[in-house]
Amino acid sequence: MPELPEVETVVRSVAAHLAGRRILESKFTSKFVTPGSRAKLAQRLLGRRIESVRRRGKFIIIELDEGTLTVHLGMTGKLLIQGQTNQHTHGVFTLDDGMLFYQDPRQFGRIEWSAGESPRVKRLGPEPLEISLDEFRVRLKRTTRMKALLLNQTFLAGLGNIYADESLFAAGIHPLTQANKLTATRAARLHRAIQGILTHAIQLGGSSISDYVNAEGERGWFQMEHRAYGREGEPCVNCGKPIRKILVAQRGTHYCPRCQKK
Repeated sequence: MPELPEVETVVRSVAAHLAGRRILESKFTSKFVTPGSRAKLAQRLLGRRIESVRRRGKFIIIELDEGTLTVHLGMTGKLLIQGQTNQHTHGVFTLDDGMLFYQDPRQFGRIEWSAGESPRVKRLGPEPLEISLDEFRVRLKRTTRMKALLLNQTFLAGLGNIYADESLFAAGIHPLTQANKLTATRAARLHRAIQGILTHAIQLGGSSISDYVNAEGERGWFQMEHRAYGREGEPCVNCGKPIRKILVAQRGTHYCPRCQKK
């Protein structure tokens, strides 16, 4: 699933092409991606002007002159400004200058209109790149295991499996560590790791693990720098001990049993 760096990369690659454009027509073909009346959604978007495009957590927020279009890419969603339609294209926007396509083979993504902020967006926690260390430490006062907590979008918005594993590895924290047991020093190390890794991943265009690309069809490169995620059985880059994989919060979790301590 595209996480914060991937979604931020998509937003940056699409924003300049969409801001100020007017929607002349839109078509939707998936009852899963666009639940409810697709004809009503198309009518709501007809003639609307796109004011801005931004990210909130893993959501793409398209502010219109009337209402808000919220896009979540799910597992395999792509927002593209070029290309052609195919069997996986479930949203086509004809603009007064250009086109916008939404493709999603597994159809786990969502395109939703709301009069104001989406209810799902309202429930999100703070942005990882904006939260202060003091607030981060306060929010850690829970008995939840660290990996599960980092995946909780009401705790921080935008982290997923990749960047939770990478951040915990960089901070030397075991994924099963209880959050409220972290010392001030370890909490600061984790806060610094999260912000540093996310920033660097954005600079490299995110991680292209399967079929993720930005709005121009370009792959990211941060997967070349993964230190834990997806490296089960490979030697730890720090100590040489094989990376292990366990299940935490129903998600495959990669860590070094020597470098990451509870």
